[in-house]
Amino acid sequence: MRISRSLLLLLFLGLAINAQAQLPAITLKAMDGQTVRTDTLSNGGKPFIIDFFATWCKPCNSELSAISEVYDEWQEETGVKLFAVSIDQAQNIHKVKPLVDGNGWPYDVLLDPNSEFCRALGIRTIPYVLVVDGNGQIAYRHNGYSEGAEQELIECIRNLVGNKK
Repeated sequence: MRISRSLLLLLFLGLAINAQAQLPAITLKAMDGQTVRTDTLSNGGKPFIIDFFATWCKPCNSELSAISEVYDEWQEETGVKLFAVSIDQAQNIHKVKPLVDGNGWPYDVLLDPNSEFCRALGIRTIPYVLVVDGNGQIAYRHNGYSEGAEQELIECIRNLVGNKK
């Protein structure tokens, strides 16, 4: 698939506008109960994706499923990792693991039942995706999902790792 020059320009502008923003320090839990501080999320010096979702959000689930279909290829090509952050409230947290397991999503899943991480980042709607570069800087932000939007994500990752296709 060829990317138009205007899309690349928008992508680069988006990278420039969002550059230098770091992740806030919020403590979340992983599905296994481990605590994780968001400002320590990393991928060994390689970019990573943070995808905010909820079990009840159909576009979120579509996005995570679409990425899942190409995730192995993305990892092989760029080394990217995806952290899926559920914003389901405490009374619905029990629905997250069955959804993740049922879809076979291979992501590290974190739980943000009070939406603290979302609020700290100024996120108001989901799905919402961040791409964080290998230095821990937020390089790209996108909210909403439409079929094929995952292509924009991989192009951003490729640009960050210097692997342009």
